[in-house]
Amino acid sequence: MQDISHISPARQQRALWLSTFAFTTCFAVWMIFSIIGIQIKQQLSLNDTEFGLLIATPVLSGSLLRIFLGVWADQIGGRKVLTGVMLAGAGATWLLTHAHTYPQFLLAALGVGIAGSSFSVGVAYVSKWYPPEKQGTALGIFGAGNIGSAVTKLLAPMVMVAAGWTMVAKVWAVGLAVVAVLYFLLSQEDPSLEQRRKAGVKPMPFREQMAPLKNLQVWRFALYYFFVFGGFVALALWLPRYLIGAYGMDVKTAGVLAACYSIPASLFRVVGGWLSDKWGARRVMYWTFGVSVVCCFLLAYPDTRYIVAGINGDIVFHLAIGIVPFTVLVFVLGFFMSLGKAAVYKHIPVYYPQYVGSVGGVVGMIGGLGGFLLPIAFGALNDLTGVWTSCFMLLFVVVASALAWMHFAIRRMERRRFPQIDRETDLPEIIDAQAVRG
Repeated sequence: MQDISHISPARQQRALWLSTFAFTTCFAVWMIFSIIGIQIKQQLSLNDTEFGLLIATPVLSGSLLRIFLGVWADQIGGRKVLTGVMLAGAGATWLLTHAHTYPQFLLAALGVGIAGSSFSVGVAYVSKWYPPEKQGTALGIFGAGNIGSAVTKLLAPMVMVAAGWTMVAKVWAVGLAVVAVLYFLLSQEDPSLEQRRKAGVKPMPFREQMAPLKNLQVWRFALYYFFVFGGFVALALWLPRYLIGAYGMDVKTAGVLAACYSIPASLFRVVGGWLSDKWGARRVMYWTFGVSVVCCFLLAYPDTRYIVAGINGDIVFHLAIGIVPFTVLVFVLGFFMSLGKAAVYKHIPVYYPQYVGSVGGVVGMIGGLGGFLLPIAFGALNDLTGVWTSCFMLLFVVVASALAWMHFAIRRMERRRFPQIDRETDLPEIIDAQAVRG
């Protein structure tokens, strides 16, 4: 294990806050289609399935690249890799303005997605600066860069209404390029890379980095992240469209209300990291999945009218979630998702300290694929069922499955560690009472 006792708190904080700012900017670019996609949908007359694919395509490339760039960050240093990711993402976002047809937009969206791969690079880089007992909080702060989604939802609609979607793409591209240059000039190489260079040690080969992926536990963590992060990305992309369609809002109002989900789903990740350090990541995950099951169930209930044949005529009941309770529910859902995102990544440096790049990359990739697949599924369900709340029905199935797998996996581990659990079927207080009477 690397020695970081000589690293000053000032250097740690410098690395953390620079990386968090860089990731925030990357995430703002990564989510750009959640706003400009609405105008492009109208421009190209897309159906909901085509729109879902368009807004999800950047998530695909950003997710698939995470595993490779995470390993690369471990090998040559996160500072260089993150700078390269930002410059490439900025270039692709600028080129997006030259697209005219649907296939061209999909190809451009793949390039924009490069910005999303910054997460696994940042996790590998930031974790090198902190000891295990502080990594939950540090990675929670870094992960709060998801707030970039809210930045796009609040600012991009105003720019788009004033000057069109192409101006949004150009401004976001220039901003990302400027941040890339500043990050490279102000940041430093991570301590493990410096130690390897002094000792003349070669980086771990790619095949060895992939060794932990044989463990089922890694893929269980990935399912958790499929919901807490993939679901977050999917809703961050889908909610403006949902609010416009289900509640008849304009794009500015929809963007503001969608930010009511994105902000807690991002900022409170810091709280999730702190709670994971203090109370344990497992407890945080139970709270996350338990509350999310309830929220998704309520949000999934469609606008329904019941007609009961009464004695004196039909009795009509109308059940629907108004905009105020909807906003409250998505705020709560976003809050607990943010706790879960931090808790998942608290596990990785603890269980796999030498493989943070590869394991974190795989978990991030699967989570990101959730952000790719779910918006497409949301659009397809809309077209197939004609029910707006079908997206939350799907999320309910995903989170219920994750909760069940986590609980039964934990019970298996408890039985393996304490085999007497299976033999002791009476309550302890009953056994004690019987012993006293005997």
